[in-house]
Amino acid sequence: MKRENCHQYAEVLWNYHKLNQEIDKSDAILAFGSHDINVAKKAAELYLNGFSHLIIFTGGFGRITQEIWNTTESEKFTEIATKLGVPNENILIENQASNTGENIAFTKKLLSERSIYPKNFIIVDKPYRERRTFATLKKQWREIEFKITSPDYSYEDYLKFYSDKSLDISCHDFISIMVGDLQRIKLYSKLGFQIEQEIPDYVWQAYEKLVQLGFTEHLCK
Repeated sequence: MKRENCHQYAEVLWNYHKLNQEIDKSDAILAFGSHDINVAKKAAELYLNGFSHLIIFTGGFGRITQEIWNTTESEKFTEIATKLGVPNENILIENQASNTGENIAFTKKLLSERSIYPKNFIIVDKPYRERRTFATLKKQWREIEFKITSPDYSYEDYLKFYSDKSLDISCHDFISIMVGDLQRIKLYSKLGFQIEQEIPDYVWQAYEKLVQLGFTEHLCK
């Protein structure tokens, strides 16, 4: 199997992970932290376009960001959003979470402590993380209504983004993350962390091809 075939398989995973939901005005924007600063920019764009009056950034340090940043994901995202024009007083920061379950649990705790109870949310995450975040929220925060969105970039755009040699994330890492997330979508529903998501055979076959090609760094052991 030739390694140059990896992109045809990786794009299958990209298209599966991305849900393409239509969003509307909401009580709050909840942006999940990561290494991808485009998520912060998308949340700021939504705020500035009147989709909500409140942004919540959630994220401490993850496996990747603990190696590349000396500030938490949520604080990094806040810095980006305020530079784009979002008032600091309209941002809440949750800066302890290190995984998706903690993002949800700690955000719920933060809002309860502030006596803020949004009924509906716009969720912002990476394009290739939409489905996993959707499935986790549906299981672990059942009482809210939400739509999920992400930065307006294509698979090819992200390949260019991760081709930047100044970044600590490579194209190989990018594809490996998508492979790991697909495995977790299948595994975590059985463990009770997420609702079950149907995975078409052609998507799982693309996953298996990428595993054979060596995109295994983010798989659960």
